[in-house]
Amino acid sequence: MAKIVFITGATSGFGRAAAEKFAANGYDLILNGRREDRLEELCRGLEKKYNIASMTLAFDVRDEKAVFDAIDNLPAEWKTIDILFNNAGLALGRDYFEEADLDDWNIMVDTNVKGFMYVAKAVSRLMAARKQGHIINMGSVAGKLVYEKGNVYCATKFAVDALNQAMRIDLLRHNIKVTGIHPGAAETEFSLVRFKGDKTTAKKIYDGLNPLTAEDVADIIYYCASLPPHVCINDLSVTCIQQADAIYFYRQPG
Repeated sequence: MAKIVFITGATSGFGRAAAEKFAANGYDLILNGRREDRLEELCRGLEKKYNIASMTLAFDVRDEKAVFDAIDNLPAEWKTIDILFNNAGLALGRDYFEEADLDDWNIMVDTNVKGFMYVAKAVSRLMAARKQGHIINMGSVAGKLVYEKGNVYCATKFAVDALNQAMRIDLLRHNIKVTGIHPGAAETEFSLVRFKGDKTTAKKIYDGLNPLTAEDVADIIYYCASLPPHVCINDLSVTCIQQADAIYFYRQPG
């Protein structure tokens, strides 16, 4: 039977690119997102293109009951998950701390931290029972260094970094790999979501840069997942050549 990869936030950005990359390499897919129509369209397209099997799990990772019900009730043949790409997450707003929108904060904490934990816990239990598996957690360079107006988004990604380290330690006894991937500037829908559909502001983030693409990050994720069984990349930060960390960039003039 083909290996199975479970990807959250699969309908766009890193999740969609990773689904394509793993399907191209013969993996069967469990794809999660909130929009079932987009999930179904993606699955059908990848099945036809790569002759793989797939299934959709349409739920919001913030909904604890929905997460555990969906994963606990997977058909037996789909519970043998080899890789979890724990990817669902977002940034909302870029405001000074005292001016920020509390709804934005709550959505980021509920998605990037609590939803992240719900999915990881549900899938890690399945992996622990089999004494094998690989969890790849989507972090950010914003989880390594705080920048102005990043406040709670940075806090959630610092939490992801800490949880990634904790999972690596706690799951050692179950022979489970845990990897944190921390991208810098990448031109996906991320900034458009952050700035709530303001295309002009979202585009300015990448002025003077040749940023990472979703496909660049998917290639790195697949590389981490395809190493020999005794090799685990614990933590990996990746940026375009013009970015050193969450703060320092060299932007080409003009």
